[in-house]
Amino acid sequence: MDTATDLRIIESNSLAPLDSREALIGEVLRGLRKRPRSLVPWMLYDCEGSRLFECITTLPEYYPTRTERGILARHAEAIVTATGADYSRPLRLLELGAGTAAKTGILLSAAIRLCGQVVYFPVDVSSDALEAACDSIGCMCPGVRLEPMVANYVTHPPRLERFNGTTLAMYIGSSIGNFPPAEARTILRNLRSQLRAGDALLLGTDLVKDEATLLRAYDDEAGVTAAFNLNLLHRLNRELGANFDTGCFRHRARWNGRASRIEMHLESTCDQSVEIPDAGLSLRFAALETIHTESSYKFTQETLDSLLEDAGFTVDRTWTDPRQWYALTLAGVS
Repeated sequence: MDTATDLRIIESNSLAPLDSREALIGEVLRGLRKRPRSLVPWMLYDCEGSRLFECITTLPEYYPTRTERGILARHAEAIVTATGADYSRPLRLLELGAGTAAKTGILLSAAIRLCGQVVYFPVDVSSDALEAACDSIGCMCPGVRLEPMVANYVTHPPRLERFNGTTLAMYIGSSIGNFPPAEARTILRNLRSQLRAGDALLLGTDLVKDEATLLRAYDDEAGVTAAFNLNLLHRLNRELGANFDTGCFRHRARWNGRASRIEMHLESTCDQSVEIPDAGLSLRFAALETIHTESSYKFTQETLDSLLEDAGFTVDRTWTDPRQWYALTLAGVS
């Protein structure tokens, strides 16, 4: 399969934000002129940011990726069986924010063993990531039919064609935790609108735990997460002609217990001025003033169940690791 030519592109202005210079300028104007200052998380993921994030997932302090992988490795067949799929018909695995599908192959391999006919429908904003995902899955699971789609699933949910079988939607990696509760509900409601009775959702979420463990996961000893966060300023320097002195900002990770989220900030170490010519901005930062760059919400079983039920799903079963640090929840559509 020639993945590059088989990708189905949705023509829509809503697909532009992650690659559009205009969208970058728009978010800079929206987020840096107000107090407190903030920037949207997608701005962290240029080529260098994506590379650094892949490094983060292998760090000893960053438990979510390996913990979720462990749950999948132990329970993949049980997850597929719990969907109640009719094995005489194909199973379609739809994955939102598929990225490179590093963990998805575990579930797809189990699906092939049980179902035989499997379709993998990865959705992501990055065609490069989808190429990598399809290459990886094509080698690991040669019996899977690949139907990738480039789309911004947050603002423009993919329209699913009718399918003669069960659809298991996957949203793993705790990606739902990057969105405020109202936005998270909207994403899941939009997804629910595309599913039929008998379909299901597998949702990966990070659970509330002790503050020290959470902070280490987002402020590692090697400084990789700090470099990932500071790369956002390098990106603005490269792409918008800004003159951020990254030596005058530092990475800060904070636990906001009231909102149940880890927050990443870039903190100014001194009073300073910054110019962003391409956005027409002149900014003054006070010492200790921050730019809020990303949040990662953490869930309890109660808040997780509430989120899914509010989005129109019925919680069927939850799998966790021995420490109860992470959850994979199967929710049905009735």
